[in-house]
Amino acid sequence: MLGIPRRYSHFVFGIIQSGLTSLIAAGIASLPAGSALVFLGHWMVSWLIAWATMLPIVLLAAPAIRAFSLRLTREERAPCASRQA
Repeated sequence: MLGIPRRYSHFVFGIIQSGLTSLIAAGIASLPAGSALVFLGHWMVSWLIAWATMLPIVLLAAPAIRAFSLRLTREERAPCASRQA
């Protein structure tokens, strides 16, 4: 492993998530390309542009999205032992 301190896990997650998402989206957008070589070239250029665009957005938006999702959901309660009898 790289040994990156855990306090940077938010950034590592953002890099991986934005890279994977933009890789898949750029591949889908590149499908109309003719040959496999044209497809791969278009896909890689599109992916690099998309990743460079999405990475700062993901890193900045993730804490707000997490806070918003926590407001939209509630903590599940453990079942009471007295109700199971």
